[in-house]
Amino acid sequence: MIARATSPSTILRISLSVITLAVVVAVGFIGRRLATQEIDALVPDVPPTAGLVARGEYLSRAADCAACHTRPGGTPFAGGVAFKLPFGTLYSTNITADRDTGIGQWSDDDFVRALHRGVAKDGRNLYPAFPYTSYTAMTRDDAVAIKAYLFSLAAMHAPDTPNQLPFPFNQRWTLTFWKWLFLDEHRALGHCGECHSPRNILMGMSTSKAYAGAEVSGWYAYNLTSDRASGLGEWTDAQLQRFLSTGYAEERGPAAGPMAEVVENSTRYLTPEDIQAMVIYLRGLPAQSSGYKIQAAAPLASTDSRGRRLFVQACTGCHLLDGEGRQSPWAALRGDRSTRESSGTNVVQVLIQGSQIETRQGSMFMHSFTAGYSDDELAAIGNFVIGQFGRRQGTITPEQIRAQNASTAH
Repeated sequence: MIARATSPSTILRISLSVITLAVVVAVGFIGRRLATQEIDALVPDVPPTAGLVARGEYLSRAADCAACHTRPGGTPFAGGVAFKLPFGTLYSTNITADRDTGIGQWSDDDFVRALHRGVAKDGRNLYPAFPYTSYTAMTRDDAVAIKAYLFSLAAMHAPDTPNQLPFPFNQRWTLTFWKWLFLDEHRALGHCGECHSPRNILMGMSTSKAYAGAEVSGWYAYNLTSDRASGLGEWTDAQLQRFLSTGYAEERGPAAGPMAEVVENSTRYLTPEDIQAMVIYLRGLPAQSSGYKIQAAAPLASTDSRGRRLFVQACTGCHLLDGEGRQSPWAALRGDRSTRESSGTNVVQVLIQGSQIETRQGSMFMHSFTAGYSDDELAAIGNFVIGQFGRRQGTITPEQIRAQNASTAH
């Protein structure tokens, strides 16, 4: 009897079958582990009380839920906020108590599982644009309090906007492996690192460069570590406390863009004790270089005559030529971090999108300048601002203005 040699195609089929089976088993094991870990099964819902709802309101602000789940001018927590990512666009979901389109049918267990494990009521993996990776250490009591507050608000019928993701990013089962790699079990509530830490190739937060700064949605989220050149090492505790509480600190400038939203929706509502706790935590972060140095703030006479002329024409009414700001400290440019970055990433964003922040003194507002000035003129203004107040040579180009304007429009 002669044994037949197994053909290469048969070997390949067998190998693929074994690999597929191993993957399926691994997915099932990991998925079950992640979906059930640290969740008490069948715990009865906690009846809402006035105290529980009030605590939930405070915690929802500390967690900045509104920033991601409320569109500008939209119903609070009804979702629909777009997150433009390198591989597509995600939209936040409705987290009001509507039973059909929101979370009105969710139990306390369902809500806690979503915050801790990133799993929806129906078992679907949630995309980590919802920062459950930073809520893993939130206590069950705090999570239930947030749910009680959300359920105390008016329910809004608002169907989810379909995500725009190509294959394979539209396959939620793949997130099982992502969670296995990146789901941290030691972070709670605050999630500064979600914006201020660079991402690796799999979009997980870099642990080696945690809080060292990153670009998010076209804005630069600055280095929060104690590095003196590019981080918060030169800031005083009082400056940090005031910035987080008001969105402005003397000699440090105002918050703008996503950071202004954080202050407006979240940190300005925190108690002085909690603000101080945040400062203590930030002070304890190991120094990390962000790749560029931010020099000490001081005015510098610029030789950019065109930029100067345009700035005087368009900007001095609020900012003054010396950057001290007229009427409101939120108009001050001296010390503003964005003016000490040669590429002008955030300066360009403010020129294109404007800036707005609600404060206890009212709304501080700067309109967009794209309608009244050309790309060349906006680049000249931006480079003058960097030279005049940042003591650096600005490198903003008309092409950069044009590209960012097009990105913002879409």
